[in-house]
Amino acid sequence: MDNLSPSLPDNVIGMTRSRRAWKGVELEVTGYRCEGEGIHLLPHRDRARLTVVLEESGGICEPLFRPNEPCPAGHIPRHIHFAPAGLEMWGYSKSVRHVVDAALVFDFAMLGEHLAMRFDTDKINFPQPRFSNDRIWHLTRLLSEAVNNPDPSMQLYGDGIVAAITSQLFAAPQLADLKPGGLAPWQLRRAIEYMEERFPYRIELATLSGLINLSQAHFSRAFKISTGMAPYQWQLDVRIRRAQSMLANSGASLGEVAHATGFADTVHFGRTFRKLVGVSPGVWRSDCRR
Repeated sequence: MDNLSPSLPDNVIGMTRSRRAWKGVELEVTGYRCEGEGIHLLPHRDRARLTVVLEESGGICEPLFRPNEPCPAGHIPRHIHFAPAGLEMWGYSKSVRHVVDAALVFDFAMLGEHLAMRFDTDKINFPQPRFSNDRIWHLTRLLSEAVNNPDPSMQLYGDGIVAAITSQLFAAPQLADLKPGGLAPWQLRRAIEYMEERFPYRIELATLSGLINLSQAHFSRAFKISTGMAPYQWQLDVRIRRAQSMLANSGASLGEVAHATGFADTVHFGRTFRKLVGVSPGVWRSDCRR
């Protein structure tokens, strides 16, 4: 996370920024502390970007097409706006004290190839100045919470969220993606064998879907129908079960178990284990050996 101080907009007294990239999408999460009224040119005007307001308190902020003209759409909570490449957008705020926004910056050529997805040209070339979409808001919040998470599962996790956001907002209709049902047995077996071979390292959703010639969105839905879990959840479940086996059957330290199952450190391992199992790794090991 960057703490930014030089060249701040007039009414911004503090700003932090975190970044992470997935193929075809860069995520930038920015937090602002503000006083008074101000306006500034928003970044990334040379690329298509979706901006989602995650937090807003004390006043209002809004996107503008021109600095001296009000936004054509009225203010709404949790608002979102989309600007195609080449369109300048301005950010205006008045009396707001705290704002957090998440900007997803798209490379549609790379993303289309990566996701094996065709885009609706009208949707990616025309602006949407302010709209509301609870599903997109929640997906973006989840992606933003993963921006600084070093866990290997976050690659698959983020790939899945990016595919879901992109598919809902920009995809042209694809009959293959609309077929109900899960993966064929051979498809599921091939995907699981690959994930087991790569355990516990990072895996990209594009690699898994490419193994069986499906789009990422179709693969994610079919995998969940077949297993009851999203691909990242399946991978995380395997890591926790491997950790349980090591805790029960070896004298490995918690740090060694964490490392062997792909966690950044014992703190991250302990927090995730407790969340999924209900107790800490140490308590689970003690109970298991009684």
